[in-house]
Amino acid sequence: MERHQRRQKSLPMEAKIPPQARRASRFRRGVLAALLACGTGAGGLAFFSWHAESAQTHPPVVVLGDGIHGLKGMVYIPAGEFRMGSDHQLAQPNERPAHKVRVHGFWMDRHHVTNAEFRQFVDATGYVTTAERKPDWETLKAQLPPGTLQPPDSALVAGAMVFVGTARPVPLQDYSQWWRYVPGADWRHPNGPGSSIDGKDDHPVVQVSYEDAQAYAQWIGKRLPTEAEWEYAARGGLEQATYAWGDQFAPGGKQMANVWQGQQAQAFPVISPKAGGALGTSPVGTFPANGYGLYDMTGNAWQWVADWYRADQFQRDARARKTLDNPAGPSGSWDPSEPGVPENAPRRVTRGGSFLCNEDYCLSYRPSARRGTDPYNSMSHLGFRLVKTH
Repeated sequence: MERHQRRQKSLPMEAKIPPQARRASRFRRGVLAALLACGTGAGGLAFFSWHAESAQTHPPVVVLGDGIHGLKGMVYIPAGEFRMGSDHQLAQPNERPAHKVRVHGFWMDRHHVTNAEFRQFVDATGYVTTAERKPDWETLKAQLPPGTLQPPDSALVAGAMVFVGTARPVPLQDYSQWWRYVPGADWRHPNGPGSSIDGKDDHPVVQVSYEDAQAYAQWIGKRLPTEAEWEYAARGGLEQATYAWGDQFAPGGKQMANVWQGQQAQAFPVISPKAGGALGTSPVGTFPANGYGLYDMTGNAWQWVADWYRADQFQRDARARKTLDNPAGPSGSWDPSEPGVPENAPRRVTRGGSFLCNEDYCLSYRPSARRGTDPYNSMSHLGFRLVKTH
């Protein structure tokens, strides 16, 4: 880790900007190109690790709902205050500065919504996910540079973004080498028509958009967490710890989350066809829970949260110079890092990182790491969990 930190300190300032911020406009154009030619698309976000002194100021008591005393399958997160974000020298600009936030008590799903749970919703309602529908040009256009020409109607085919990996090491500047828009990819076929979730009822459902997560939440009577609620819960009672479980990535040599490092023998994004090809999720509950009894708050699959994404939101919050009470986020999106793309293109916050995160390209398996994602975008490493207020 010290070697990694020295390497990052030697980088020019622009190299420390997350790859998503530097390449987002190419991402949107890539999606359109993929629809036209079933070509490649995007994914990935680089964040760097840091070391922080952590303190468990209020040792949490795990409160599990059983359907009688509390909501079954959920954990109670008590009201409290914490420092949201990070001031560490390696924290990214959108994580700065750390600022005081107070959240009210709420219940949170102990794990991601699973394939089995999402199937119950689809069977009961007949819901058709975003990835299973023909893309809407007006929605897609909002994420592309002004003046982008509309493709032929026949080119707009249902599908989603899939991590396909590479056969050998490649420069990490071109994510199109390991992501691809795949027609026919959806929650039942997360890696495309030839894939399946058979035998994976206890895995997180992926290939679900923000719209899909909201539809499920409305059906089951819950809601997506706010960004503040999510980070507070993810920290598990630890103040400013590097990870959801403390400051060491693998304490005592024990793997704590489904992320690339420690799980894969080869460097990102190389995958071995002999080992089964493209990577994926693990069953929920495979790795230890955090201090509140929550599984996979970081790693396994990214998670949608309710807030609109603003790259400068934490700076805006800190200017208030007071403890924010149960913040619900901004009223709209703002991200100036995408040349040629409207700064207010719709984005919702996603948190937690996934099975693809690694120290060379993406260190988003940290409680303060955040990114903005097109709410209609579905990806093979993106799912969700829900909360419920009293």
